[in-house]
Amino acid sequence: MLDQYKQQHPYLVALDSIIFGFDGESLKVLLVKRGMEERTWSLMGGWLQPVESLEQAAARILFDLTGLTNVYLEQLHAFGDPHRDPIVRTVSVAYFSLVKVADYESKITETYQARWFSIYNLPPLLFDHGDMVDLAIKRLRYKAAQHPIGFELLPEKFTIPQLKKLYDAVYNTEFDKRNFSRKILSTNLLIKLDEKQKGFSRKGAYYYQVDQTKYQQATDSFLNFIPT
Repeated sequence: MLDQYKQQHPYLVALDSIIFGFDGESLKVLLVKRGMEERTWSLMGGWLQPVESLEQAAARILFDLTGLTNVYLEQLHAFGDPHRDPIVRTVSVAYFSLVKVADYESKITETYQARWFSIYNLPPLLFDHGDMVDLAIKRLRYKAAQHPIGFELLPEKFTIPQLKKLYDAVYNTEFDKRNFSRKILSTNLLIKLDEKQKGFSRKGAYYYQVDQTKYQQATDSFLNFIPT
C-alpha cells in the first residue's frame, strides 16, 4: 500500500476566490494586482495548508483580503488542466463569495492593491482566472433565480428599486418594474419599514429589510425567485 503512494506524483493545491460585490449600480468582482506589472490582475488566492480543510482555507483567504467573516461562500469548481500553471502542476479549487461593498471598504488594507472591476469590463486575467469568473457568474445567475442569495450583496436596509438594480446588473437585463416588485413581495421575505429613501424622488421609496428567519428557511428551497 505504501509503495502505491510513493509511486504517485505530488501536486500543489491552490484556492482561488471570486469575490462579488454590488455598488448600487453594477455587479463587480474584486481583483488584485499581480507583481509589478500594472496590466496583470488575478483573483485572490493562496495555498492549502496541511492542517486546513478546503472550506477553512477559502475562508482564510477571503479574510486576508477583506477582513470579513461569516459571508456567503460556496465552492464552485476544481480546475485541473495540467498546463494551467506554467511553473508547477497545480490543481485549483475555486470558491465564490458575496460581500457588501460598504463592509469591505471599511476593512480593506492596501497590502494586495485590490480593486473592483465590473464583471462586464474585466482586464486580462492570470492563467485560467477568466474561466473561473465566467463560471462563477453563471452559477450566481442560476442560484439567484432560485434562491434569495442576492440579499447578501445589499445593505441592511434597501428599497425595491435598489433590489431591482441589483438583479438587472446580475442578469445584464432590464426587468419590468411592476412584475419584479410583485414577484419579490410575493415571497414574503421582506419587512417593510416606516422609513423612506429621500432625495431620489418626490414621494420617496420605502426601505425594506430581510426577514432573517424566513430567509434562512428559503435559502434551502426553490422559490423561482426571478420573474419571467
